[in-house]
Amino acid sequence: MATIDLRGVTFRYQLTGNPDGELLVFSTSLGAHLEMWDPQVEHLAGTCRILRYDMRGHGQSSTPTGPYTLQQLGEDLLALLDALQLDAINYCGLSIGGVIGQWLALHAPRRLRKLILANTAAKIGTSAAWDDRIAAIQREGMAPLASASLERWFTPEFRATNAPIIARMQQMLLAGDPAGYIATCAVLRDADLRDQIAGIRTHTLILAGRHDPVTTVSDAEFLQSRIPDAQLQVLPAAHIANAEAAPLFNQAILQFLGMNEEPSS
Repeated sequence: MATIDLRGVTFRYQLTGNPDGELLVFSTSLGAHLEMWDPQVEHLAGTCRILRYDMRGHGQSSTPTGPYTLQQLGEDLLALLDALQLDAINYCGLSIGGVIGQWLALHAPRRLRKLILANTAAKIGTSAAWDDRIAAIQREGMAPLASASLERWFTPEFRATNAPIIARMQQMLLAGDPAGYIATCAVLRDADLRDQIAGIRTHTLILAGRHDPVTTVSDAEFLQSRIPDAQLQVLPAAHIANAEAAPLFNQAILQFLGMNEEPSS
């Protein structure tokens, strides 16, 4: 792991994997840090060069005063790519990471080779719901949110049979900075790309969770209907499909990037 100071923020990141492979950038969901992508790094690092990072206000990146904007989050990643002298990338973002991916495809398309939008939407939730969540965290802290999030993130069956993964994800949420979480909730409250995504021209794969109550299959179908030539694959998972359906998620990435061979361990 490494850190770098950019745009008044200290970012934690990891650049790993096959130095001669296709560059693949992973961007996290709200409340998560870069370790959420461990199931992908473990499987893909022999094939791909992988960059993952903690967004501002998350993980071990610093928490500047909010609220944040989608443009800030997009420009944060562009600044990180510039600092690391990385040009065109393949990008995979989940939930808010997928919203950032849509912004990148609209505002910095030359930086993208291929785009993977996982468990995301052009508009996530309602303004009132995000304001309610912000108020709840201000009153009660992160603990109630952590329990509720796990119920949205994973199906009951997965939670019942994968206690170590659930415990790690719960600790990730509980360790989060409430100020950073609240500042990032404002991004999702204010971001609405429904009228813009038809302008995306990057080759796009959309991954949805069949049991996802946060960003539904209908949300994914809306993305597919608006983004020209987008592909859609529905996985047997809830919101954090990269963990719940990791083998299928990884296979979808490899196929989309044209790497059907098994990566080395």
